[in-house]
Amino acid sequence: MSHVFPRHNLAPPVKAVKGEGCYLYDETGKQYFDGSGGAAVSCLGHGDAEIIQAIQDQAARLAYAHTGFFTSDPAEELADVLIREAPGDLDRVYFVSGGSEAVESALKLARQYFLEKGEPQRRHVIARRQSYHGNTLGALATGGNAWRRAQFEPILMDVSHIAPCYEYVDKAEDETPAQYGHRVAQELEEEILRLGPDSVIAFVAEPVVGATMGAVPAVEGYFKRVRDICDHYGVLLILDEVMCGMGRVGQLFACDADGVLPDILCVAKGLGAGYQPIGAMLCTRNIYQTISDGSGFFQHGHTYLGHPVACATSLAVVKALLHRGLVQNVQTQGEKLAAALTDRFGQHPYIGDIRGKGLFRGMEFVQDRTAKTPFDSSENTANRFKKAAFDAGLICYPMRGTRDGNLGDHVLLAPPFIITDDQITEVVDKLDIAVAAVLP
Repeated sequence: MSHVFPRHNLAPPVKAVKGEGCYLYDETGKQYFDGSGGAAVSCLGHGDAEIIQAIQDQAARLAYAHTGFFTSDPAEELADVLIREAPGDLDRVYFVSGGSEAVESALKLARQYFLEKGEPQRRHVIARRQSYHGNTLGALATGGNAWRRAQFEPILMDVSHIAPCYEYVDKAEDETPAQYGHRVAQELEEEILRLGPDSVIAFVAEPVVGATMGAVPAVEGYFKRVRDICDHYGVLLILDEVMCGMGRVGQLFACDADGVLPDILCVAKGLGAGYQPIGAMLCTRNIYQTISDGSGFFQHGHTYLGHPVACATSLAVVKALLHRGLVQNVQTQGEKLAAALTDRFGQHPYIGDIRGKGLFRGMEFVQDRTAKTPFDSSENTANRFKKAAFDAGLICYPMRGTRDGNLGDHVLLAPPFIITDDQITEVVDKLDIAVAAVLP
C-alpha cells in the first residue's frame, strides 16, 4: 500500500519509470507521448544530457546556500540572461520554486510598491474570469477558475473579475475582432472606476489563457488597450506567463507577440523544463528602485529562493532554448501542428474551435457546432477524453468548465519543442482515437 497522498484518492496513478525525448514509460514498459509536456513543463523533452550534466556539476559544486546570507553564480548569470532577453524595462528577477509562488510574490510586491510610494489606499486587484494563476491562496483568489476556487471561497481575498478575451464565444456577429477586443478591455476601466480610480493595485492576466480555457489568445489590440488603461490610472500590469512563456508560443516571452510591456511578469514551468522546480518574478527598474529607496527590503521570502541547483538547471535550459533554435522551432512546428489538427478535426461535428499559438494549442468540444453549445457537465467529457487518450498512449491536458467553471470542455496540447513531423502525426492519430471513443 502506498503512503503517497495522490491527486485523486480513488484513482491511483500509473508509476512512471523512465523518460526519453518526447516519451514517458510506465513500469509495464508502455510508452506515452508527452503531448502536454505534463502541464506545459517539459519543453526540452526528457533525458536531455546537457541539462542533466548541469544539474550534476552544480550539485557537486554548491547545492544550497540560503539567500538571507548568499547569492550564487547560477542565480546571477540566469538573472542576467533573462533580463537581457526580457521586454521593456524589466530589470530585476526574484527566483522562487514555481508558478504559484511567482504570482504570490508579484501580488505582494505590487502592494508593497504602493505603500512605499505613499499610496496605502491602493488595495484592490482585478483579474479575469476563467483565468488560472496558481493554487496558493493569493494566486487562487486572483484566478477565475471557479471549480478550483469553490470550496476555498470563504478564505480567499476579494478580487474583482472581469470578462476574459474569448473571441470564439463572446464576440458578437456584428463586431470586428478589434471592436470586440476594445469592448472587453473597457470592462477594466469600468471596474477601476467602480472600485475607485486610486484604489487599484494591479490588473493580472495571462497573455494566452492556459489550463482553464485551453490556449485562448487575446485578439489583436486588446492588451495594448489594457496597457493604456493601466497607465492612465496608475495601475500595475502583471502578466502571468507561467504556462505560456519561455518559448511556448513562439517567443521567449509571450507578451512580445502582443507588443505589450508589463510592470511585473511571472514565469515558471518551461523555465526549468521539469528538470528542477523553479519559477521567477521579473519587475521593472522603477518598482525595484522604489523599494530600494524606501524600506530597502521586500517583506517576503521562501526557503528555496534562488536555489543554486535550480538556477544552474534553468540557466542551461534557457541557453538551450536560445542557442539550439528551439524558439524558432516552436513557430515552425506549431504551425504544422495547427494545420494537422485543422485538417483532421476542423469539420468534426463535436469540435467547435481549434486555437492557440506556437506549440500551445487547444480544441474545444461542443454538442452543437452552429450554436456553439457545450456538452452537459454530467457527461464528464473532459475526464473521459483524458482517459481515452491515456489508454491510447497520449498524455494531454483536458479540462471541464471552459465556459464558466461548470459548462464546457477542452483539451490543451503543449508538446516538447523537439517534436518532429512524424510525432505530430502520432499525436493527431492518438487524439483521433480518443475523439472516436468519446465524441462518436
